[in-house]
Amino acid sequence: MAQKVGQKKDRIILPHGATIYGKWNKRRYQIVRRIGSGAIGTVFLCRENGKDVAVKMSRHALSLTTEVNVLKSLQQVQDTSLGPFLFDADDWVAPDGTTYSFYAMEYIDGVSIERFVRVNGANWIGVFLMQMLEQLEQFHDAGWVFGDLKNENIIIGGKQPTARFIDVGGTTKIGRSIKEYSDFYDRAYWGLGSREAEPSYDLFALAMIMLAIYYPEKFKRTNATKNVLLTKLYAINELKLYRPCLQKALTGKYRTAKEMKRDLMQTILQLQKSKRKNKWNWSYVIQAITILSISFIYYCLTFL
Repeated sequence: MAQKVGQKKDRIILPHGATIYGKWNKRRYQIVRRIGSGAIGTVFLCRENGKDVAVKMSRHALSLTTEVNVLKSLQQVQDTSLGPFLFDADDWVAPDGTTYSFYAMEYIDGVSIERFVRVNGANWIGVFLMQMLEQLEQFHDAGWVFGDLKNENIIIGGKQPTARFIDVGGTTKIGRSIKEYSDFYDRAYWGLGSREAEPSYDLFALAMIMLAIYYPEKFKRTNATKNVLLTKLYAINELKLYRPCLQKALTGKYRTAKEMKRDLMQTILQLQKSKRKNKWNWSYVIQAITILSISFIYYCLTFL
């Protein structure tokens, strides 16, 4: 049964400096601070042998095991940037006798996508769209839908700013019902599709991520849902370049991430050839060149 995220969190409170000691693998993790809590667990920033790691701890062993299996599956894909890298999975018996399941993963240091765009400008929108579509295409090819795709589950980090997905708790096998969702990013909430795990579900959420950057307070559905979303989209001048692609994602016109990525690239290439009244629209051309250049660098670093 699908779970609406945000109604109840599995909050685990542990003090700074406390040590998590693995029952089976005997690895030790010292807590630095709590990063956040979700539907099935709490994530802590920890230190292990001088290295920062993220440890997710839960009272729900079965759900956590499912996440571990997802991360293991993703690591078998050639591009290991699909989600955080998994280091360890174990149990911990707390001093009060409570047993928690946990797993240790790569700590991705960075900022939210809305903060990055607010500080560095809208020219990065196309870059991050391309990066996320690349990753979603590989997710889908591996048989998974990310599911609970939202701004809170995206971190921008690295010397070459890269969008990384975190928290795979909502990841669902294609063809099944979405396990976890958040209303604003859920097409079924808006009456624009089902909660079946298919690539188009993620692509709708990707478009809503772009809207959420410029509507941080979110907005709610009305009887004219489709018109509301398109009106909101067309009111954002910074998304003008990407409106055709985002509109098709919102209205379910894409079946795969590859289709959307192809359209996005064609849009960028067309901008370099277009003229207005026999003059180049230099602001768009510069933006297009920036997107292509950074996307090329990202491709080389990731795949070559």
